[in-house]
Amino acid sequence: MISKNNKLTQVEQITKAEQEAKAVLQKYDRESNFREEIGVWAWVVAFLGISLTVFHIYTGYFGTFPSQKQGAVHLGTALGLIFLLFPFKKGQQLFQKTVPWYDVLLAFLAMYVTYYKIINFDELLQSITWGYSQFDTVLSVIAVFLLLEATRRTVGIPIVIVATVMIGYALYGNYIPTKTLSHQGYEFTDVATRLWYRDSGIFGTPLQISAKYIYLFLFFGVILVNTRIGQFFNDLAFGLTGRFTGGTAKAAVVASSLQGMVSGSSVGNTVASGSFTIPMMKNSGFKPEFAAGTEAAASTGGQIMPPIMGAAAFIMMEYLGVSYAVIMAAAIIPASLYFLGIFIGTHFEAKRLGIVGLPKSELPNVAQQMKQYGYMLLPLMVIISTVMIGYTPQRAVIYGIVTAFLVSFVRKETRLGIKKFFYVLEQGARVALPVIAAVATAGIIAGVVSMTGLGAKFAASIIALSNGYLFLALFFTMIACLVLGMGLPTTANYVVTATIAAPALINGFDLAPISVHMFVFYFGILADITPPVCLAAYAGAGIAQANPFKSGVTAVKLAIAAFIVPYIFVYSPILVMENVTALPLIATIITAVLGMVAVSSSMIGFYKAYSKPYERILLFVAGIMLIFPNVVGALVGLPLMIAIWFLQKSR
Repeated sequence: MISKNNKLTQVEQITKAEQEAKAVLQKYDRESNFREEIGVWAWVVAFLGISLTVFHIYTGYFGTFPSQKQGAVHLGTALGLIFLLFPFKKGQQLFQKTVPWYDVLLAFLAMYVTYYKIINFDELLQSITWGYSQFDTVLSVIAVFLLLEATRRTVGIPIVIVATVMIGYALYGNYIPTKTLSHQGYEFTDVATRLWYRDSGIFGTPLQISAKYIYLFLFFGVILVNTRIGQFFNDLAFGLTGRFTGGTAKAAVVASSLQGMVSGSSVGNTVASGSFTIPMMKNSGFKPEFAAGTEAAASTGGQIMPPIMGAAAFIMMEYLGVSYAVIMAAAIIPASLYFLGIFIGTHFEAKRLGIVGLPKSELPNVAQQMKQYGYMLLPLMVIISTVMIGYTPQRAVIYGIVTAFLVSFVRKETRLGIKKFFYVLEQGARVALPVIAAVATAGIIAGVVSMTGLGAKFAASIIALSNGYLFLALFFTMIACLVLGMGLPTTANYVVTATIAAPALINGFDLAPISVHMFVFYFGILADITPPVCLAAYAGAGIAQANPFKSGVTAVKLAIAAFIVPYIFVYSPILVMENVTALPLIATIITAVLGMVAVSSSMIGFYKAYSKPYERILLFVAGIMLIFPNVVGALVGLPLMIAIWFLQKSR
């Protein structure tokens, strides 16, 4: 009887944790504010979602349709699902029991104006030369408004404001009283048809990549999540690091880095793993703000963690014209340095507070975990190996999906039965909706840049503002990425900065393209933990019941390496595998790791002992000198680190 009561208590605790995580997601993650009770329309949503996933699996294996047709199915079905699932106003989903008539109307109107491109594909191609009919023009205007409204519902208002400002610039840029930014204005109907019917607008590269690669990789992540891989990663992380100093925090970092391999959402990762790791960190002695900041910083790094990374990585592949294997290889060392920096920070904080590891008896057995669930890593290994030997990302992820489906049958608790299989197919579409809306709206921004020549004008402005100094140009670009990231999802942020800022750095300073694109990619991601708008830190704070702003500051302190590493691989592209040779690479990695030890200890205020203010300053300086690859810096920085260590030891 007692064991039964204990079991019920455990179930109740799990249910309570899930409910709290759900509440946090709905509060901080716009993507989670969807209707759950929609009556008979649930069948329509299921049909559309399953059909969309099956369509992408089919075209992923047998070959995609022309980009406009593929994109129309991709975007049109997604828009219909968005209006059926996401309410007009945040919070309405809590009391709506069905889909209002006006959202049903918008859903089918959105699908019609998009599928119209498929039905009249040949005529619309000819219209580029001969001009669009009045009916075509009206549909394009309606389509742009529907897309912006769908994006507002799923992603939020900031990206809609940015896109609207860009449309306004296309219309009225000729009234801007500067020679640098002004241009000849366009008619609104001309802007709408260019954005909707041509490849350089809404159906441009970002949406094409989403329709080809991103959707399939998101679906792959959904399959893995539904086969217990998240719990396996958590158990593995605690088994590996839990017994060491500050083990719970270190386990959170390792678990988030592993989960980041299959999911690219900062807020989603924070809530998924944080609902488990944050309470354990608090119980072991870490302050709530530190627990929240640790989880937010680690979860945010998921978007730069190979093999899947964030959705923007696939767009980067297309922009640079390189294989996905090149992108993964370029991300390995920076991502490792990022997580290592957070890991080191948690170590020094645990030392400062005297927090020891957990008893071995309370930790999962790593060997046993690998024996029971190690097969779950097989789908990831399939993707990595197939990409590395030259397969396209599409074909690689198809093989990964098939492998994940097959290995789910190894154990009963992970098995994807018929009912769960169809559920996973539908979830694949639901997870992709915000990404599809974001990349389509980012296409508006990229399209206006192409129409007006804004990119070249912005590039000239950056070079002029930096007065030809690379560091200043990088600093201004970093600020732009962080500011844009306060309102734009990472993918849209990357599209904007890659379209506008990256060419300025590449052409103006003759830099390696991959290092520049990784630079803007990094800082677009870091906006999720940078105050004042740091959604991942806010989500972590919601779980930890901590101060959100302090949690964001803590996350920045822990992830300080991520604010430095991008500058390193611009100045020394060897870290992103550009012109790499063995000895310089090894030397650069060693000095970078030593430098991060110094910088992290400076941020925490503890090294061998509590650091005095001047010691923290000297450690920071020593760390910077070591991180930036320079022989003189290393010869000064390393002795300085050693001297401070002996000084503190003597106390």
